[in-house]
Amino acid sequence: MPLFNTKIKSLPNEFIYHQNTLSSQKSLALYQHLIDHCRWQQPQIQMFGKQISIPRLQCYFGDPQASYQYSGLLMQPNPWPQALLGIKARLSLICDTPFNALLVNWYRTGQDSMGWHSDDEVELGINPTIASLSLGETRLFKIRNKKTKQVIDLPLSDGDCLIMQGSAQRDYQHSLPKQNKVLSGRLNLTFRYVMP
Repeated sequence: MPLFNTKIKSLPNEFIYHQNTLSSQKSLALYQHLIDHCRWQQPQIQMFGKQISIPRLQCYFGDPQASYQYSGLLMQPNPWPQALLGIKARLSLICDTPFNALLVNWYRTGQDSMGWHSDDEVELGINPTIASLSLGETRLFKIRNKKTKQVIDLPLSDGDCLIMQGSAQRDYQHSLPKQNKVLSGRLNLTFRYVMP
């Protein structure tokens, strides 16, 4: 899995963007495999005092002790699929992080989205490293500085990988807004280390 680093001047140092980490053929095969074989769920989370269904589908994989909680939702990991072990090992080596968990989000159309947030849950530790791999349709990923409120737009395409590290989760938020013109799906694979 080669990584081709693309320099983007406006991107903060805590974010490293790589294009074409997977070939189109491998990306398509993995996309279809995950669509067909993941145990997709659409859980409800607590927001503004209400229980709402998240606007996307998700599946959570990991080592047996890697339970993960966000927005009042406790996720128990499914066993790692064979198709993801090589990618996990390669990204762990590149990022110098023993990734033991993976959250896969399926944005079925441009109507599925993710609001502003930071991945700063206690079980991720201080200054976590997260490797985010995109499969499928290009979607606009937004990064916002918590202090200055400056927003950076980053289109993430099929096979792209974005590594968030250092103070990325402390100093920034990110989101995936709705895009009405996007009709096909995108999978986002976020590899992370969850403390037991």
